[in-house]
Amino acid sequence: MTNIDIEHLKFPIGKFSVPETITSNQIQESIEYLRDFPSYLADSVIKMSETQLDMAYRPGGWTIKQVIHHVADSHMNAFSRFKLALTEDNPTIKPYDESAWANLADASLAIDSSMAIIKAVHFKWVVLLQSMTNEDFQKTYFHPEKKRSQTLAEVTLMYTWHSKHHLAHVHLPSLSEGKF
Repeated sequence: MTNIDIEHLKFPIGKFSVPETITSNQIQESIEYLRDFPSYLADSVIKMSETQLDMAYRPGGWTIKQVIHHVADSHMNAFSRFKLALTEDNPTIKPYDESAWANLADASLAIDSSMAIIKAVHFKWVVLLQSMTNEDFQKTYFHPEKKRSQTLAEVTLMYTWHSKHHLAHVHLPSLSEGKF
């Protein structure tokens, strides 16, 4: 397998790129996607067997089950970061080791609990996003690993990308039939 193949499996929809200008239309489209994402994900995994859920989406990558648990963890953190940015002046957020979290005991659970978390978090998150003003989307938090502040507009688009990115990972093993 070539580096290009591995890179495609790692980033099947490409890497996230911050647009130079973020429009209100892009924000609205992102909110709509984030609203619908739990259903897209549920529709993608509903008929998967435990064997399929335990399949890695790429050599050395996480299993589909780990991806689902990661999305729940990541999006819980994102929702909290939004609330911090909306209530504090450019707070510094706490990064976490995603790979270490993906190897904790709860990552081996059935996906039901994380699917419920994703559904609930996205419901609350979308209510929050729909209530935000243009000024709210310009509020920021500081990401110490990136060494810069990020607007909530940027982060909204980034988590839409993140959702699509991992949804593509869920689809990869079925496309490759688990063979790399």
